[in-house]
Order: sequence, then structure tokens, then C-alpha cells
Amino acid sequence: MTDRLGSMIKGTHNRGFSLIELLVVIAIIGIVMSIAMLSLGLLSDDRQLQTEGRRMIALVQVAQDEATMQGREFGMEITVDAYRFVEYDPYLNVWGELIGDDTLRLRQLPEDLEFDLYLEGQRVLLELEPNTFETPNETARADLSERYEPHVFIFSSGDTTPFQIHILRDTDDQAVIIESNLLGEVKFAETEE
Repeated sequence: MTDRLGSMIKGTHNRGFSLIELLVVIAIIGIVMSIAMLSLGLLSDDRQLQTEGRRMIALVQVAQDEATMQGREFGMEITVDAYRFVEYDPYLNVWGELIGDDTLRLRQLPEDLEFDLYLEGQRVLLELEPNTFETPNETARADLSERYEPHVFIFSSGDTTPFQIHILRDTDDQAVIIESNLLGEVKFAETEE
């Protein structure tokens, strides 16, 4: 009986995996690895959209805080793939660049992202490049109808122009939506699944 048991054990030790079994295991490992890599790539892309959205919300809130604390009027200009904050000069009655403020400087989106802007439910056609500002003398002579105004106003009272900004990625039709109401509350919009 022990010889028989020993030969059975020897038989199982001598038997290896067949080529088909090895190929099936390798295929399963390959499939699992490719799914894991794909999901990591998609997650990082979603994180990129969320990060850009959170950055924009935070910067609008900084501009709102500075406007209310310092009694200044700010605006936000949005282009196809960038945005920046501008300041109203009440003495010259014009909007101009913020000089020396690294926080509210021009921000460029990563290459594969772009903006859509909606004001009062209407889509706004965005420029490719930000506006260039003229010297105060040239601005004073400019026709009032041609004077520059930003898309979004951030008032010293804490009020903000209601807006909806979509940050889009064309490659996979992913987007995040940021919205603001009249009271200046800026947040991610609720998306319908």
C-alpha cells in the first residue's frame, strides 16, 4: 500500500503544466494587466479635469475674497484654453491687467482641454488669445462701445456674474462643469448620470 501511495505521489510530482495551461494563464494575466493600465489612465485623466476645476474654483474664491476685503472690482476673462483675472480702475474707467499678482495670473489649460462658457444660459464664443490692453491715453480716445470688458464680474460686494464653465476633453468627451450664482457661490455642478 505504501508503494502504491509512493508511486501516486511520484506520478503527481512528475506531471507538469501543459503548454495550453501556461498560455491560458499568460493570457489571463495579460488581460488583467491591460484592464488595470487602462483604468489607471482613465482615472488620471479624470483627476486632471477635477484638478483644473478645483484650481479655477479656488482662484475665483481668492479673487472674491480680495475684492470684498480690499474694495476692488475684478473680472475674469476666458479664452478657448486659458483664463486670467483683470482689475477695474475707477480713476481711468477701464479694465486692465493685474500687475505683480502671481496668484491671479494667466492660467493655461493642458493641451487636450478647453473651455465652454455659458452666461445666462447662452453659449459665449470664446477668443483664442487673451485681450491686449492699450495704454491709458489710447483707451481714453477709444469708442465706448469698443471698450474691453471681461466675461465674468467679481464685485467688491461679494456678488459675481452667474456663469457656467465647462472644462472639456475632446478625446473622450469627458467634462466637468463649474457654476456660479448671483451670490458668488462657485461649485461643481451636479451632473445627471
